[in-house]
Amino acid sequence: MTQGASNSPARRSVLGAAVLTTAALGIGAGAAQAGERTGGGRPSGKDRGGLPVPTVIAHRGASGYRPEHTIGAYQLALDMGAHVIEQDLVPTKDGHLVCRHENDITGTTDVASHPEFASRRTTKSVDGVSLTGWFTEDFTLAELKTLRAKERIPGTRQENTLYDGRWTVPTFEEVLQWAEKEGRRRGRPVWLYVETKHPTYFRGIGLGLEERLARLLRRYGRHRADSPTFLQSFEPTSMERMARLVATPRVVLLWTPDDRPWDFRESGDPRTVADLVAPEGLDWIAGFAQGIGPLLDLVIPKDADGRLTEPTTLVRDAHARGLVLHPYTMRNENTFLPADFRRGTDPSAYGDVFGAYKAYFAAGIDGIFTDNPDTGLLAAADFTA
Repeated sequence: MTQGASNSPARRSVLGAAVLTTAALGIGAGAAQAGERTGGGRPSGKDRGGLPVPTVIAHRGASGYRPEHTIGAYQLALDMGAHVIEQDLVPTKDGHLVCRHENDITGTTDVASHPEFASRRTTKSVDGVSLTGWFTEDFTLAELKTLRAKERIPGTRQENTLYDGRWTVPTFEEVLQWAEKEGRRRGRPVWLYVETKHPTYFRGIGLGLEERLARLLRRYGRHRADSPTFLQSFEPTSMERMARLVATPRVVLLWTPDDRPWDFRESGDPRTVADLVAPEGLDWIAGFAQGIGPLLDLVIPKDADGRLTEPTTLVRDAHARGLVLHPYTMRNENTFLPADFRRGTDPSAYGDVFGAYKAYFAAGIDGIFTDNPDTGLLAAADFTA
């Protein structure tokens, strides 16, 4: 999740595979239920796919406690009780899909300490941003597997550095196998939330993501409308492409109002995120996707001091079109919280994150991405009590 290099809401249940695609699968029922919510309302109960509402989505795993996108982060998130666990996908040189937030692995692996790869350090333009470092598309899978994962933001999460070097970079197929094993052990499916990262860029260098992803989804039975899987992308046309390949539910991610998705820039489409969250844009999205993943600021904007203001109409407008909302990202630390929920002066200290969750849940969202699944689950339980 999280667009670019940033480290920086009618009663309707949360997006579930059984209610996502056709009227026969429950879209009509969902629309009828939508009329029951008033003023954004409070989501509660479960969807027909079995997910609790609000849904707590582990952002890159339990990344508040373990280095992100590692089996350790995914396992901890599952053990904590997260309802869904996210993976971001980028390719290797030989076409394997691996789980990294970005193809630039400089900050999330120990690649810089490998002299044998020193010559691979390079500068590239990825979605219009110049980046210098090491990139997954320049490594075979075998080479990538010689690296070890590490904490991305050690200055904020020093405790996580304890686990630096413990895990390798997982392939998505390894995650699918892990999910199958854990699903059998627990007697219920493990839900995944899978993002295609920089799909236009990778298609341009002959490493298209969507077809590779679709093959894996079919191989592991996650290509159906009732699969325990969500697909997502900041590039809407990637989700349009996935809609032609598999029936797996799809979500369009949305960043700041002035942002133009990179696929739009490449194709000359003048629309911005502000256009996509307007009624006409949401109508268009509803033609090929079942939900949106907006930046939290699109649900409740902040003022000049960083404090929450009044909710926008996005939740109401999206629900009116049968779309559900899974905004991103909640984190416990002050530095990531709205100013009115920060406590003390230490940016790395925890703030009033429960107060912030309550404000966002009250806006009527269906679920939320969080680096701290245990905190999100407690907040959701408080809200639905």
